[in-house]
Amino acid sequence: MEDRYIVAIDLGASSGRVMLSCYQQQNQKITLEEIHRFNNGFKAIGNHFCWDLVYLEQQILIGLNKIIQQNIKIDSIGIDTWGVDYVLLDKNGHVVGPTYAYRDHRTDNIMSLVQSDLGTETIYQKTGIQFLTFNTLYQLKAMMIEHPVWLSQITDLVMIPDYLIYRLTGQLNREYTNASTTQLVNVATHDWDDDLLNYLGVPRKWFGEITQPGNQVGMWRAPTGDQIPVIAIASHDTASAVIAAPITDKNSAYLCSGTWSLMGIESKQSFTGQQALNANITNEGGVDGHYRVLKNIMGLWLFQRICAEYEVKDITSLIQLAQQESPFAYIINPNDSRFLNPQSMTETIKQVCLENYGHAPERLSELVRCVFDSLAHLYRDVIKELATITNEEINTLHIVGGGSQNTFLNQLCANLCQINVTAGPIESSALGNVGYQLISLGAIKNVKTLRQIIAQNFDTKYYYPNNS
Repeated sequence: MEDRYIVAIDLGASSGRVMLSCYQQQNQKITLEEIHRFNNGFKAIGNHFCWDLVYLEQQILIGLNKIIQQNIKIDSIGIDTWGVDYVLLDKNGHVVGPTYAYRDHRTDNIMSLVQSDLGTETIYQKTGIQFLTFNTLYQLKAMMIEHPVWLSQITDLVMIPDYLIYRLTGQLNREYTNASTTQLVNVATHDWDDDLLNYLGVPRKWFGEITQPGNQVGMWRAPTGDQIPVIAIASHDTASAVIAAPITDKNSAYLCSGTWSLMGIESKQSFTGQQALNANITNEGGVDGHYRVLKNIMGLWLFQRICAEYEVKDITSLIQLAQQESPFAYIINPNDSRFLNPQSMTETIKQVCLENYGHAPERLSELVRCVFDSLAHLYRDVIKELATITNEEINTLHIVGGGSQNTFLNQLCANLCQINVTAGPIESSALGNVGYQLISLGAIKNVKTLRQIIAQNFDTKYYYPNNS
């Protein structure tokens, strides 16, 4: 059996990586190597925050060419990114308008307008998607208000990973897991919801046909002339991360921990009743007929912004100092919309604490302790919500992604949730990306087998509840 060489292009809101994996089918050994890492982030263009698509494409090609220069025969390429953001194309395949970032403020007051027009329950029963101010539904409503003239130019709308695949292959594709984040896909039919598109006044033909993960979209022509298959894996990074999570049964929950914290379960059933709506639970698309029943939590974004504002160089020491602060002195709601993209995260957190307690953290370590304590509290609440809505006990939480390296927060989570916690794999999105390519190529049988292989090859740490 030949070794398989798989490329995962894994883009996050703050960084991107081109990763190379080698899978030895005979002994089920899988490796993952970072070939190229680059910064990412939205940029201010006038009064708006936008993504630099040209830069992202350039960095992807740099990474791919580094692999080609090693004379490695690539079997396939896959791309995963964040959700909700999209690219508009004209008839020549050129981008129309800026590609707005989800933290742009143009949608700040749009969600309430759409809810008033259509009804909150109606939207939720159709889509099963959590109400977040930046969902594509509200981004498009803002576009129709601000830029109706674009209508005559646009022929296609694609999500970010589908656009990048288009740039590599020349072929358009609409992958299901990322499409499901838009709040425009019907939760029952897995297709675009015509009522919502009609409400927006946008043509159905912009959106094309949704395809399931594992679809080979086209070929990338390498500088050597080789034609390399490009596969539309589960292109929402959380969907790929969940594929790599060591979930074994219905009593396991996952927490994809990074800039965002995505906490949920895998289910063959969606949940769109009143309890789920009240809890603002989302039913995003997964693979193999599964839904990702989860909640989006603002996550380590608050901590990242604080560190940037204080120009922190030694994050490990800062976390150790935070551990020494009084526990649970300040609890805030990390999902407060004021934390989405404030001018100063530090001052915003202090202001919220003043409102809640009459005083606020003064030391940097107090601020950080406030964030970690608050995240752990919210994780506990979401675990309870998920258990109630699904009527299933949750006894294990699998933390994956970069945030799984935060041992202090992992232990806090185990203590407050009173469940066993596993941490790892760290590179869950990239591994899920690679793994689903291998499934698509027939090298691995299914997701269950893939999870076993990943567990055999990558370290997992364990945390148990205690009162310390």
